[in-house]
Amino acid sequence: MTDRKSELARNLAQVEERIASACASAGRERAEVTLIVVTKTYPASDVRLLHELGVREVAENRDQDAAPKAEACADLDLTWHFVGQLQTNKVRSVASYADMVQSVDRGKLVGSLSTAAVRAGRELGCLIQVALDAESGERGARGGVAPDAVAELADLVAGAPGLRLDGLMTVAPLAGAYAGRQRAAFERLMEFSSRLRADHPAANMVSAGMSADLEEAVAAGATHVRVGTAVLGDRPRLG
Repeated sequence: MTDRKSELARNLAQVEERIASACASAGRERAEVTLIVVTKTYPASDVRLLHELGVREVAENRDQDAAPKAEACADLDLTWHFVGQLQTNKVRSVASYADMVQSVDRGKLVGSLSTAAVRAGRELGCLIQVALDAESGERGARGGVAPDAVAELADLVAGAPGLRLDGLMTVAPLAGAYAGRQRAAFERLMEFSSRLRADHPAANMVSAGMSADLEEAVAAGATHVRVGTAVLGDRPRLG
């Protein structure tokens, strides 16, 4: 086993232990939480090593990095998540490789994703990104739609050809009422998830929590956690 593969294996084991412990503390089954490894800024060689170690869900946040990486790993059975703020001029590219877009936050993006998905003959899973720091009608500093606009946007996704409404995503806010209160933020997201599932029962995915706060996300009820640094460590970044 190479040094890098050994490093990744150790890190994965530590993250797995954290998730399992958080599940046990919350009275949840380990199988209820899916680990998504955020491979942004790391090379395709790391993705291939992660696959060898059993990882099947990976995430990227910039199309210019993700597109060539996905192409280089096209022979692997991976689910690719796009988690960054997405500009409409990148949609056609993202729709060619991403299986899920977790950062849907405006109607214009829904229309562009739908057109691209239909053109590519693919179905894209979509999560509505909720900005818990956003004022009514505004978008958050880290992307996302204001909470009171979630229902309308969800209906738009659900009715769009080529798209599948899968649930909600959030990033712990750096400002506003939930700044520094990750557990409370994630519990609030779960409330929005319950409301969403009343109208869209299949949209039961809740993506929340990263390397520093995955325990709080699991405790709140997240179904997916997005972990980068804790798995990949501090490595030289791509250019």
